[in-house]
Amino acid sequence: MRHVKDVKLGDHLCLAFSHEDEQREVASAFVSAGLERRERVLYFTDGPAPERVRHWLEDAGIDVTSAMRAGRLDVVSSDDGYLTSGRFDADAMITTLRRETEASLDAGFTGFRVSGEMSWALRDVPGAEQLERYERRVTALFAEGLSAAICQYDTRLFPADRLDALAGSHSDDVRMNALFHDGQLCVIPSFDAVGGPVLRVIGTIDHRNTTVLRDILDADSSADVRLDMAGLEFIDVAGLRDLAQAAAGLPRGRRLLILNLAPMLGEVVRLVGWDRTPGLIIDPEAIPA
Repeated sequence: MRHVKDVKLGDHLCLAFSHEDEQREVASAFVSAGLERRERVLYFTDGPAPERVRHWLEDAGIDVTSAMRAGRLDVVSSDDGYLTSGRFDADAMITTLRRETEASLDAGFTGFRVSGEMSWALRDVPGAEQLERYERRVTALFAEGLSAAICQYDTRLFPADRLDALAGSHSDDVRMNALFHDGQLCVIPSFDAVGGPVLRVIGTIDHRNTTVLRDILDADSSADVRLDMAGLEFIDVAGLRDLAQAAAGLPRGRRLLILNLAPMLGEVVRLVGWDRTPGLIIDPEAIPA
């Protein structure tokens, strides 16, 4: 998994998002970083209205008008990108991206980065069945180290089995920048399918990092703080105790919701009675990892 701030030339990454807020955060950061690094940036929107993405970028502090006038940024629809001939042609698209990369370098840019919204593939588009093949093949182009890409897939639209195959055709996944990451524990802000904020906890929680986790919880201003534990590999008893203490310390009316906690760990919480801690709710719902 790659954080969007760490994307570099040579990357071909998959963004599987469950809400537009997450998509907007990652896409805006990707574009902004490319412009700061003097890379040329191309963004393909799904549908005929690129204005939506331009507004995102402006809200992120990007001078879209100046960047587009200078040829540093272009935002176009998928019809003018992936589907210029009225169908999807994997070979032609790879040729187009290679040509865009070479033109960017010839114009004095340090590289080329592209991001595309891929939901067009779910419409009745001739050639859409080539998408998985395209994603596997285009990785070699980006691996040359002159360009980078984030392909965007809406998990609410793509069937899970097809999404797994598409994600596996990329060199890695990309997510919003982590609030904390030390090689052992990673806490990533995210959103569920209706736009509710979620903190995804990945890795190990023990006595070495429970203080950090509590600091993150204290800084969260959401009415309910939701921790998705689907990516948790290990948590010791001290970590579970600190979560209960963090919940008990929340102001009245706020709750700490622990989602997707492994059943065995949930049983430990119940055995020691921490499930009766005011403000602590264990696994009230399941959300996609």
